[in-house]
Amino acid sequence: MALDQVHDSARYMEAKPHVALIYGGRSSEHEVSAVSARNILMAMDTQLYDVTLVRIDRQGTWELVVDFDGAAEMPMNSGVNDRAVCLTPGGRLIREDGSVWDLRPVDVVFPVLHGPNGEDGTIQGLLQMYDIPCVGAGVLGSAVGMDKDVMKRLLREAGIPTPDFRVICRADAETWSYAQCVEMLGSPLFVKPANTGSSVGISKVVDKAGYQEALDHAFSFDSKVLIETAITGRELECAVICTSPLRVSVCGEITTRHDFYTYKAKYEDEEATDLIIPADISDETAARMQGLARETCRVLSCEGMARVDFFMDEEGHLLVNEINTIPGFTSGSMFPRLWEYSGLSFPELVDTLLQEAIMRHERSQQLRHTP
Repeated sequence: MALDQVHDSARYMEAKPHVALIYGGRSSEHEVSAVSARNILMAMDTQLYDVTLVRIDRQGTWELVVDFDGAAEMPMNSGVNDRAVCLTPGGRLIREDGSVWDLRPVDVVFPVLHGPNGEDGTIQGLLQMYDIPCVGAGVLGSAVGMDKDVMKRLLREAGIPTPDFRVICRADAETWSYAQCVEMLGSPLFVKPANTGSSVGISKVVDKAGYQEALDHAFSFDSKVLIETAITGRELECAVICTSPLRVSVCGEITTRHDFYTYKAKYEDEEATDLIIPADISDETAARMQGLARETCRVLSCEGMARVDFFMDEEGHLLVNEINTIPGFTSGSMFPRLWEYSGLSFPELVDTLLQEAIMRHERSQQLRHTP
């Protein structure tokens, strides 16, 4: 979709919201972000919204995307990048030399930036300072949702069940032996970076040799690592739109023929994974799960949208695994599929999220900022 085609009617429909769809980023989930952005773009009704695509490359440069041909990744530019762009207060998009692109100011941003430097409150803080509405959670909810250590401590404090865990910082790694972790948490164990998504950097550990290898792998992604009890049971999910009142989708289940739901199982070997919607659980269990999803979003200060992931152990107990504040929008992603089964099509879902962001920003404008 060419930029001039997307913006052809902008001069004549000034009331149509101008959306900046920002994707890519510096995290290990860069490619997944590009696929999610493509699907959102295809679902967005350009009769209702004027859309500009902005890609953040792996070095952190923001680029205006002129022709998004549906590829999962845009080619890197060599030499001087005449598409490099900056977002300014008031929503203007300007070139590196300070000249302004011939585009209306951005009215709302849809960040599709999975993982660190996008899902963790960084871009949300920038947009808050610039007074630009943003789809999804704000600064606090994004930061809390990204950091599994802080997230699980808050859940535990609120009495929301979550798998038992310990946190190891890089400086203290040598003081935590495999035997100590097994004594506290049992075996097998999961070792995971505190601040990644899509199962990046996660390992299942069954022996001492695998423990050290898993630690080294997790520390290559983050300076803080979780050691977590492995739960034997089922993986369940539900989707949330944080409107007022908050809306929760039907419950879904993930089964995989991999050892656990790895990055490869999610995005590279989808035939080995089944998404079951609705999950084959009782109405009572579904209602309990939906209630826990609501409470999780409240406790973690989540706004906009979320996917809440659960384990159900062999005794039928539900435990919150984690929350994702910018869930995937790929063809194999649960979030849009759960809403589609719940009666909200992909285009309606995108429209709902954009409208929620705009209305939330309007409410925030009514708050007092002086005594």
